[in-house]
Amino acid sequence: MQKRDFRPFKSVTALTLGGGGLGQVWGETTRKEAIKTVNLALEKGINHIDVAPMYGKGEAEIVVGEVFKGKELGDVKITTKCRLGTLPDDEVYERLNSSLTKSLDNLNMERVDLFLLHSQLRQDDFQLHTLNEYRDTNTTSLSCYYNAAIPAFERLKEEGKIGSWGIGGLGQTQAILDALNNDIQPEAIQCIVNPLNSAGAIGYVDQDFDPQKILTESQEAGVPILGIRAVQAGALTLEMDREPHPSGFDIKDFEDYVKAEPFRQLASKWKMNPSILAHRYALSVEKVSSVILGVKNRKELLDCIEAESLGELDQGQISEIDTAMGGI
Repeated sequence: MQKRDFRPFKSVTALTLGGGGLGQVWGETTRKEAIKTVNLALEKGINHIDVAPMYGKGEAEIVVGEVFKGKELGDVKITTKCRLGTLPDDEVYERLNSSLTKSLDNLNMERVDLFLLHSQLRQDDFQLHTLNEYRDTNTTSLSCYYNAAIPAFERLKEEGKIGSWGIGGLGQTQAILDALNNDIQPEAIQCIVNPLNSAGAIGYVDQDFDPQKILTESQEAGVPILGIRAVQAGALTLEMDREPHPSGFDIKDFEDYVKAEPFRQLASKWKMNPSILAHRYALSVEKVSSVILGVKNRKELLDCIEAESLGELDQGQISEIDTAMGGI
């Protein structure tokens, strides 16, 4: 599998195994199947696994911990995250350290290579477009991020518990742009990369959230990029793998599925599985070091590995996709 430059690790495989599927967030799977999926990813050469406590209340971390129990990591890199929220400055280090300690216990590891802020960023006075009642739980203010989170991340590095740190690239568009241009830049960012230019249900903070702006700014600022939401929660696949949540929280994902019909028609014209086409599209974006996969089983993983093996799309194909999706 191709390796690409990624400053925190020097290099990383073009595909990263993500934890959403392993944590049983995306459709039905089992721990047994998730473990087999991790082992297959390693067998196929994937050398980066991205998990988080929120993926199945620690389930994804536990799965990875089971796989590596009693084994050396070799060149495999591990990323986990923490949903910090907005706390008093003097509580931030303890919250990050406590979350990390629990993650390390789940993973059966002493350190992780990359530790990401999983809460979404916002300017201090910004009111969330929806779910504003959860503002301090789900989002981190820039003041909290600058004054306390960055120093806490640096302290964790000094203590040898993490290799690098970064941000999730979600929240208020302007707040993320501000963070990217701060004197102390994040050492990595996760950017949404899909032809819908959509975060779907997780884009609830900012009504005008614009993933493309964040991607472009990350490219220009030289912040290492990990691509996420390549199939936009299933909207860019043949069919959704789950029913809408009763709360209606994920309705945007299902609306995106309808909007993506021109993409599926183009994939059919090219005799290609739309999921494979979506991953090839993400892999073709400039300066994306690795695309994080949300797969939940070996079949879905093999589709993504096929996408990587087929290579990047040419500019003509990218333009045709962008034109087909131009009304989005």
